[in-house]
Amino acid sequence: SEADKSGKLIVEAKGICRTYGDRKIVDDFSIRIQRGDRIGVDGPNGAGKTTMINMLTGGEAPDSGTIRFGANIEMATLDQHRESLNPKTTLAEALTGGRGDHVMVNGTPKHVVSYMKDFLFSQEQMRTPLEVLSGGERGRLMLARALAKPSNVLVLDEPTNDLDLETLDVLEDMLGDYEGTVILISHDRDFLDRVVTSVIVPEGNGKWMEYAGGYTDMLAQRGADLKREKAASAAESDTGKSSNKSSASAKPAAKKKMNFKDKHLLDTLPKTIASFQADIAKQQRHLDDPNLYKKDRKKFDTVSAALSVAQKGLAEAEEKWIELETMREEIENA
Repeated sequence: SEADKSGKLIVEAKGICRTYGDRKIVDDFSIRIQRGDRIGVDGPNGAGKTTMINMLTGGEAPDSGTIRFGANIEMATLDQHRESLNPKTTLAEALTGGRGDHVMVNGTPKHVVSYMKDFLFSQEQMRTPLEVLSGGERGRLMLARALAKPSNVLVLDEPTNDLDLETLDVLEDMLGDYEGTVILISHDRDFLDRVVTSVIVPEGNGKWMEYAGGYTDMLAQRGADLKREKAASAAESDTGKSSNKSSASAKPAAKKKMNFKDKHLLDTLPKTIASFQADIAKQQRHLDDPNLYKKDRKKFDTVSAALSVAQKGLAEAEEKWIELETMREEIENA
């Protein structure tokens, strides 16, 4: 097709569906992703974000619908779980693959020390074995490796996890300079606002929607959509009703307001979400120790259970925040 010849098409999905057992994960979703797009996927844990990404990148086939990929696509993926690293490998070897002292970045050779400094590593850390790196340092290393791979599509799963503010700035700068397409999963709403060109979110019952812009733009559009739907529903329910009521008896509708409980919850949920995120990061740092399972099985089980509880709490808090924020937007725009 003309799109393939121009090299603009990355992936086009039409009416794709995916079901696990009786549960619809993705139902009749369509999207066209082109070169240079930055697509963010957000939603509660268990909503199907990974399934969505896997289908859009060819890692998983839909049960029905079609997915068409553009020509000459090269994908690079951020290894969030860091399973591919040999703990005895040095930092420099992990970046160069043990071949020479240069890294290819966007087709241009760059000295490994210079590239390390881009990710806040010092020259003295060149020969540091990976097993002594902190969780945050390993996160930065995996980010550096992903961005150094030859690719025109970059797939990132929660890339901001374990990153400090300085490294987060580096990530945003690198993605800004990246010439290809970015598809990422993230719960970091500020990051989504700064980086992506559209956001895909679940709407319930396997339905997903793509919204132009960042996370804040999505909330505004979603609120406007809800307002239109309610207006249409109200107009429909009015059809056929008797219109012989006295106009004198009609009273102006009182403007809807959020109750105190909802307002208080909306104000406090960001702190609750931040607390869950901090707890998750803390538990993940414990699990970053590759020897924890062997050294202390009881602690491993305790940490794993705490992580699961925090992740569930985060998902519920985020879902409630979206619900209340949408309500607030709807009331303000009424």
